[in-house]
This record gives sequence, C-alpha cells and structure tokens, in this order.
Amino acid sequence: MRDRAEVVVIGAGIMGLAIAYHLARQGVREITVVDKSYLCGGASGRNGGGIRAQWSSEANVRLMQESIRMCRDFASEFKINVWLRQGGYLFLARTEDRRRALEESCKLQNQCGLSTRMLTAREAQKIVPELSTDGIVAATYNPDDGVVFPWPFVWGFAQAAQKLGVEIATFTEVTGFESHGSTIEAVHLRSLEDGQSHTIRTNKVVNAAGAWSPEIARMLGVELPNKPHRHEICSTEPLKPWLKPLVADLTNGLYFSQSTRGEIVGGIGQEHVPEGIDQQSSYAFLGHYAKALVETCPVLGEVKVLRQWSGCYDLTPDANPIVGAVDDVEHFYQASGFMGHGFMMAPVMGKMIAEHIVKGTHVPMFERWNLRRFKEGRLLSEAMIIG
Repeated sequence: MRDRAEVVVIGAGIMGLAIAYHLARQGVREITVVDKSYLCGGASGRNGGGIRAQWSSEANVRLMQESIRMCRDFASEFKINVWLRQGGYLFLARTEDRRRALEESCKLQNQCGLSTRMLTAREAQKIVPELSTDGIVAATYNPDDGVVFPWPFVWGFAQAAQKLGVEIATFTEVTGFESHGSTIEAVHLRSLEDGQSHTIRTNKVVNAAGAWSPEIARMLGVELPNKPHRHEICSTEPLKPWLKPLVADLTNGLYFSQSTRGEIVGGIGQEHVPEGIDQQSSYAFLGHYAKALVETCPVLGEVKVLRQWSGCYDLTPDANPIVGAVDDVEHFYQASGFMGHGFMMAPVMGKMIAEHIVKGTHVPMFERWNLRRFKEGRLLSEAMIIG
C-alpha cells in the first residue's frame, strides 16, 4: 500500500468506488480506497438493485434522471454486463393520504419530463395481471425505471478505477487519524488479514462508509446523526418470466421484482429490528414479507424461498443524505445517509462529488444536503421511501 495519497476514500461500496473512479478521471493520480470487508460485503452487495426516477422532490428526480442515463451506458462504457432491465416501477397506494402524495409526486415528475402516469387499481392490474386489487386506491407507473444486478456494477467501477491507478485495499480498517487543528494529516490503518498497521499521509478524506460512517467521523470529532437499520431481502426459486416492473407498496414498504434468472427478489419495511449494525436474518421478516407478498400477489403463495440475507440502511433523521464538506474539519467530505437508495444514486453522485473535490465547484444540492442542516433545523422531506 502506498504511503502517501492525494485522496483517501473510506468505503469500497459503489459510492466510494464511483467517487474514486471519477476522481481519477478528473486527473487525481494518487487515490487509495480502503474497506474493512470485501467488495460487495456491505450494502452495495446486499440490495435489490432498483433504480428509479420516481421521487417526491425535484432534486432527487433530476439526480436520478441523469443516473439512469449513466446506468444505461454502463455496460458499454465499463465493458461489464449489469443486466439492466427497464421494466418500470409500479407504486401502490392503499390510503387516501398516500394517493394524494402519489398525485403530487406524479405531477412533479411530469414537470421534470418523466412519463409517469397515475393509475387506478384496475389499470395497475393490466400491467401486472397477477396483482390483487383489494385495498389499492391508486398507483403510479414510470416505464423507464428499472433493476440491475448489483455485484457487476460494483466490480465494474472497481476494475475501471484500478486501471486508472486507484489502489483498493480490502480487509483494511481505519483505526484513527492524525490531524493538526482542523487539518487532516494522515490515516492510520490495520490489515484484518495479517494485523499489520500502516499509515497513509493525506489531507483529503472521503467518508463513504455507509452505516459505518458515524464511526469514522467520530474519530475526527465529527458527529453524524446517521443510524444503521437492518433491512432484509429474500429470493425465491426461479420462475418463468412474468413480472415486468418492480412493484412497491408505499403503505407497508413491500417491494418485489423478478431477476433475469427468474427469482422473485424483494423485501419489506420492519420497524422493530435490533439497534446498531446487524446483518443477521430473521424468521420475523420472512413471515411479515410472505404475508404482504401473498396478499398483494396471491399467485406467489406456493413459491419456495431459496435464501434470505440482510444489510444495513444508513438512515438520517430526515431521510436525506449527508454530502459534501463539513465545517469543523478541512477536506473531510461526506457521502453517507442515503437510506436504501445510495446504490441507484452513486453513478451520478460519484461524478458530482469528485468534481466538487477537484474543482471546488459550488453545488447547490450539496448545500441542501450539508451536515449543518440538522443543527440549523432545516430538515428536508421525501415521501417516496420504500423498504
């Protein structure tokens, strides 16, 4: 491992790797990415792979329009197949409040150029004939949303970054920092494979460690309000292709889609989970998910579950991320708090954060998502959160 770096990125998930890749594209020549697990060991390798532009805030809609465009070009640009399937997202609402929220979101999305449309329950059933309309009062559908296979997306960024000279050190944990006043001077590391310690001299650090980001920030005296929240997913036996969109229920957080191999992959929101970082699976999730899934799509009542797994959402108090520099430590950049949608935003966020670090460009979105908003009471809102 190098002894000096222009930038050290902590976290080798898709967000950290995208940032490193775009930093290298911007001409930064000494970049080291460190992660205490393996590639795809964190949330980037444990999510459902959904990408969508259906959001309730213009910032998120605009961001995801560009990110989806980048996802469409990813396979040809990075020479790796991510199995992008643009079958759309079908959002379901079961209450009048949710219906009104969908209407407002749909109106905004149309103003931004999306082809999202409001649907009745019967119209939604025309898109997914196996869908039960019981209790559904409205739906929205955007055909350009889709699903990718997460792992090759991560591998693609990693391989492309390494070709540009980025160093990626897995199974390497951050043990501390050296700093002078508000200036970072070095990052202390330890290999989890052989126990060897190492120090990299640097004064620029990107914190893209997801649910572990508060732990990293605390080493520099920065308190992040993020909290990890266990989210579980399961996969069934393969079925013949029949489900085109990803179906998402805004009332209970249920979502499910069909993979290229035919499995039904999905999850559901759970309020009561163990505190802290926990990536264990539970019977409680399986029962909760199965009940909601079969009520929504009765034909799946006999399907067999092959495996289930979990990862950690990185939650902030207002369900919006923390991005950009902090006030108390120079050149300590944040890229965390993305809930369960950091994966889909990473392609465009990596580019924007890299340009901000290299060129010092002012990004209004980063000001909106700055850490100081929590102290100033400027909490944001986002209605279309699932899972």
